[in-house]
This record gives sequence, C-alpha cells and structure tokens, in this order.
Amino acid sequence: MTYDTIITNSHIILPQGMIDKNILIDDGKIVGFTNDVPVCDHKINGNGLISIPGPIDTHVHYGVYSPINEAAKTESHAAAIGGITTMMRMLRLGDPFSKSLQEQLDSASQNHYVDYTIHASVFNPQQINEMNFCVEKGITSFKIYMNLGGEVGHVYMDMPPNSSQLVLAQVDVTDDIVENTVKTAASLGCPVLVHAEDYESCGCGIKTAKERKQDGLWAWSESRSPEFEAKAIKTVSKFGRNYNCVIYFVHIGSERALRQIEEEKKLGTKIFVETCPHYLTLSYEKQEGYLAKVMPPIRTENDRKAIWNALSHNLIDTVGTDHVANQLKLKLGGDDVWGALAGFPGIGTALPILLNDGVNQNRINLEQLVKLTSQNAAQIFSMYPQKGTLEKNSDADITMIDLKKEKKVTSDLFGGYSDYIVYEGRNLKGWPVKTIVRGEIIADDFEVIGKLGYGRFVKRKINSK
Repeated sequence: MTYDTIITNSHIILPQGMIDKNILIDDGKIVGFTNDVPVCDHKINGNGLISIPGPIDTHVHYGVYSPINEAAKTESHAAAIGGITTMMRMLRLGDPFSKSLQEQLDSASQNHYVDYTIHASVFNPQQINEMNFCVEKGITSFKIYMNLGGEVGHVYMDMPPNSSQLVLAQVDVTDDIVENTVKTAASLGCPVLVHAEDYESCGCGIKTAKERKQDGLWAWSESRSPEFEAKAIKTVSKFGRNYNCVIYFVHIGSERALRQIEEEKKLGTKIFVETCPHYLTLSYEKQEGYLAKVMPPIRTENDRKAIWNALSHNLIDTVGTDHVANQLKLKLGGDDVWGALAGFPGIGTALPILLNDGVNQNRINLEQLVKLTSQNAAQIFSMYPQKGTLEKNSDADITMIDLKKEKKVTSDLFGGYSDYIVYEGRNLKGWPVKTIVRGEIIADDFEVIGKLGYGRFVKRKINSK
C-alpha cells in the first residue's frame, strides 16, 4: 500500500505520553504509527522536532474590522504561521440568526487556510429563540457578554460580507438575557461561554475614573475591578447550577476571578476555564502606553503569577487568544486610555509564548501543553476525537515544533490584518515550524504554502449526555 504522507523521526505527543515512531497519513487522517518507512507520496523529515495535535484557538474575533471574506484570509494566514490548525470565531450578529448567519457561513467557506468553527454570541430574546437554528447549522456553543449593557453597551458587530462599514451597536445583556440563554443552552445540551464582568459596576467604575482624570492601563484595570468579574461569575454560575448547564469562562486573568470560580465549582457548577497569553505575560505595572488595553484588563504582576500557577496545576483548561484583528489607527483612536480600542492581535504568538515561557521554563510539560492548546478544547466543544489528538483515525492536524528555534516577534511576520503586535521585538525560543491541516502542509518555516479555501468549517454535533 502507498500512503499519502509519512512523518519520520519526530517525537509524538499522545494522551498517554511521548512516543518515537513514524506517523502514517492517508486521506487527511492519521492511519497509524510505525518504525518502518513504507512507500508514500510525501515524506516529511521530523528529525529534532516534536509533533503535537494541531492547536485549537478557542477565542478569535475576526470579521469585525474587515469583512469575513477578507478577514478569513488574513487571520487564518496568521493562525497558520503560529501553528494553529482550527480557529473558533466569536460570531457577533445584531440581526436574527435566520437572517444573517448563512451569508457569513457561505463567505467564510471560500477564504480560510486552516479549519474553523463558530461560537454564536447571543444579545437579545430573538436570538435566544433561534439558538436551535444555530445547532442545526453545526454551531453548538453560545457566548454571552455580561460586560455589555447600560452605559457600556456599545459593541462592534461583525460586518456583512463584502462590506467596508463598521457596525456599531448598543446592546443590553441583562440578567434575564443571561439566564434565558443559559436555560436554552442547557435544554439543547450546549455549553455557554461567558465574558464575566458586571456591566453596571464597570459603568460606574469608568465614570468615576474619568471624573478623577485618571489615565493609563492601571486606571483601566482599577475601573473594571476583579471584584466585578467575581460578581458576574457568581451570578451566571448560579444559573448554570439551576439549569445544569456547562459554563465556560473566557479570558480569566485575575486571582480574584480564579478564587470565585473555585468556590462556584465547590457548589456544583460545571465550569471550564480559559486564559489568554497576555494574562501570562503582561501586567499594567510593567506595560506602557495603551496597546495592551483589553477586556478584562491585564492586571498586576501578582495576578500574572497566579495565572501561571493555576495553569501549572491544571486549574485552567484552555488557552485562547482573544485575538482581535484591528489596526493602530482605530486602536489608538483617542488621547487617553478611554479613547483607545480594547483588544489586540495574538493568534500568531500564542504557541511560541507557551513554548518559550511555559515548556522551556519548566512551568508546564508537553502533555499539559497539548491539553491546554487542543485536547481539552476539542473535548469541551464536541470536536474530539476528530480534533485535539494524534490518535489513529483522527484528522491529521499536526503542528511540528522546534523547542530550540529562536525568533524575534514582529507584526509583519504573521501576515494578519493588524499592523502592530504587543510583543514587538520580543525574542522567543520555541516555535512551530510546520503546520499541517488534514494531512496538507499549510505553513512551512514561517511561510504559508497552503491553498486558500482549503480550511473547512467544522460542523459540530451535541455530545450525548
């Protein structure tokens, strides 16, 4: 038999540990492991490299500042360079899903280099009534923004395909919306992703800080205290318990939030926790300017250390980037922190940061890296064992990493839409050098060589309870 591809001589990370064998790939799937070198059409030399399941970025915003037909090209390009094989888009529509979802799916389908799927954001009762419509389309996770409402309810929605107009909306994600989203998701068997910040408290905090003429990232953090995170975590966790719904907290970056989550888990809420690379690497105490403005804010050095500690001790399940494909002219649209846009790009640097600051500093091992970047996400979001593992019959999504490779971060390295990066000039050791999606090499040594449109929508089904 002739195989499509064989990867020779790499160290392979499987759920049970590392093995040294050759990987056999056929029809986009992993078909086995061997010590031999059978006949094949393509041979990839993995000498000195480690093969891990292709990372899944659980948290990506694109299609907001450029339409999805353009954003899919640039951001999946950045993903491929960064070793990401599946990107999970936070879809934000103001319209009913029945009106606007299909055109987003159609436009996205032609324009990705890597595989992708969607979390549908819920903003209003009509969208709650149409959550089942999303499930029928293969979208089985929903996002709620507890930070949006009242005076701080403005948000940019995703642009319609082929448009060039930003879509600014005003939303009110009340406790009623939160509760009914959780209730409906539970009845459908779907997890709910939660941006946990209490919008009323944040609105007051921001107003007070502006009145006092405070500025800088520390003022941004103070105005959105971790206590406001804890308050929202408490509220939604109670709904999660009442309706037996899985709650997935996105971008957790404070010690206070972690503590509240542990309390809610003890009370019986089913909870998963995501953090982001910026909470592992940045603090307002050491960061100047406004580039690192994000929601929730980067916190103190103590918080940063607490997040690493939780990650090392398996108290955090996933690492998503909260990547926002925006540009400097919009990002720094004012004279102070209040006028700056929240969010920044990060899909290309997530894996290198976890390799440099995590694996190479002995904070996490390779098995933990795999769980944090792919296995847990695939299991939580109904993609396992198709994604998230290198076991036989899974998709041949393989990222080959070189723990010794050193490279400086620059914004133009990734070919994304953004013209800046918060890690500009930082030297990182440990990089992905080959990104393989369903058996095809998409990126090789920092160059995208895959075909545009190769990336497929991962249609998910609800895990049986």
